[in-house]
Amino acid sequence: MTPTAFSLFFIPWVAPIPAVVILVLALVIDRVAGDPKTVFHPVAVLGRLINLWGRPEKYPARVQRVTGVFFWIITVLLVVLPVMLYSMCAPFWLYLITAPFILKACIGWRSLEEHMRIVEGYAGSDLERAREEAGIMVSRNTTLLSEEQVLSAAYESGAENLTDSITAPLFWFAVLGLPGALLYRAANTMDAMLGYRDERERLGWFPARMDDILTFVPARLTGLVLVLWFCLKGTAGQAMMVFRRDRKKRPGFNGGITMSLIAGGTGVMFEKPGMYRIGDPYHSLRGTGKDICSAIRMGALIFSFFVIATLLLWQVSANI
Repeated sequence: MTPTAFSLFFIPWVAPIPAVVILVLALVIDRVAGDPKTVFHPVAVLGRLINLWGRPEKYPARVQRVTGVFFWIITVLLVVLPVMLYSMCAPFWLYLITAPFILKACIGWRSLEEHMRIVEGYAGSDLERAREEAGIMVSRNTTLLSEEQVLSAAYESGAENLTDSITAPLFWFAVLGLPGALLYRAANTMDAMLGYRDERERLGWFPARMDDILTFVPARLTGLVLVLWFCLKGTAGQAMMVFRRDRKKRPGFNGGITMSLIAGGTGVMFEKPGMYRIGDPYHSLRGTGKDICSAIRMGALIFSFFVIATLLLWQVSANI
């Protein structure tokens, strides 16, 4: 009987070599092509789906938490089940061709770097435009931010999204295959749209908690990777000092890990006015953007290397 993609790819540990091929090709596609600017991008479609139900004014306050749980489950099923069915039905060769593109849709590495560079480019010449571009990356009001605060917003987003947009999808792909990566992307997008302490708090409570749970392990593994990078750079001591002191200033269980390590390791301070200051301003953000971007890029590369190496070692051990 011809093997189906389900039997080979649903769990990467069943077939580590093809899973590695899919992962590497997905990263190459991301680096070469980035994200297409189209309303048909899977994450854009997902956002419109969430927007259909993610409006707290449509529900009485007393049922918003239950509604959030119900629609979180429905949204995840609508995203994950088609890929599971495709995995069961697709021929081996077709799945091998298409799977990297599906996984790439869960990754936003190049687009993250592009957004940071856009904000950085405008910050020195057109602060108003830089504020607008930074406002696309973060939820805070950017209209009155200084140049340093605008750069902080962009680099904070980059530091946090090292996990959310790169390492966490790769982690869940390694654990559960494409359904795992899509599960994480759906959960993270729901949190990004609803997980705020405003009128969305009740409706977004469950999406926010599930994102915390799914990001818990990847965020800490990413932190270890960053410590390794800053050991190579000779700044691990400062990174760890800021990590121990400031990681809990950022709300949530996960975002403060990468933010504090990158701030400490590069000698900068991230600031959200009225909320927190993470790190020490030994250097200005204007002059340190290259180091921050390098830390994010190397964190992604080293993490990917360890995922690939783990899968290959599993293959070797299975053949012994």
